[in-house]
Amino acid sequence: MADGISSFWGPVTSTTEGCERNYVYSSYIAEFFNTISNIPGILLALIGLVVALSQRFEKRFTVLHISNMILAIGSMSFHATLQRMHQQGDETPMVWEMLLYIYILYSPDWHYKSTMPTFLFIYAAIFAVVHSLFHLGITFKVHYMILCLLCIPRMYKYYIHTQDKSAKWLARYYSITLFLGGLCWICDSLLCKEFSTSYFNPQGHALWHILMGFSYYYANMFLMFCRAQQRGWNPKVVHLMGFFPYVKIEKPKAQ
Repeated sequence: MADGISSFWGPVTSTTEGCERNYVYSSYIAEFFNTISNIPGILLALIGLVVALSQRFEKRFTVLHISNMILAIGSMSFHATLQRMHQQGDETPMVWEMLLYIYILYSPDWHYKSTMPTFLFIYAAIFAVVHSLFHLGITFKVHYMILCLLCIPRMYKYYIHTQDKSAKWLARYYSITLFLGGLCWICDSLLCKEFSTSYFNPQGHALWHILMGFSYYYANMFLMFCRAQQRGWNPKVVHLMGFFPYVKIEKPKAQ
């Protein structure tokens, strides 16, 4: 929501904005709440990264947690500046991350091991170039939604074939936070005018960031559990400080 203020970063050049007044709390941060709301996602991704590295999960999960951090940092940069270049640094990693989820979800049943990562890498590179040249708007959103929808059938398949109750709750937490986050994003987009003129702005886009940080974390842990089962690593869901669930494995000595 532009206020016509140039401030530190200059005029707004991004093609989209959140429903938040610009440069209210700092001349260096355009959308304050939409910026700081990415911090929980970074911290949760860091926890996931420590879990993946300390237990020697496959590199795909290390890359996945790092990509979650990069996405959150890119979102912070975009909302802090509202510059077109930083918007690119937010939107392009969104697509890259979904391609990574597609690889993790579908690769166990893919018979030609090198073709899928090669195709997805080329696809990601082409998208980055096209998006930077043509500044995709609604096409970007539709494309991103299609990639998200491609993940749902596979996630559901893993869910119905998982017998562990704690692991099933990881999938449920992922679904609940994803649904609530999407609801916050929709309300923030559709009711922006009403929120702008009211005394209280619920900051729906910021809530979307927080909830998606948790949603990514739960999804990652669920996928780590499923992959550990496939590899025969005897996974269990345990809790850090009695609150944060994470996956603990016991690899055979040969591995």
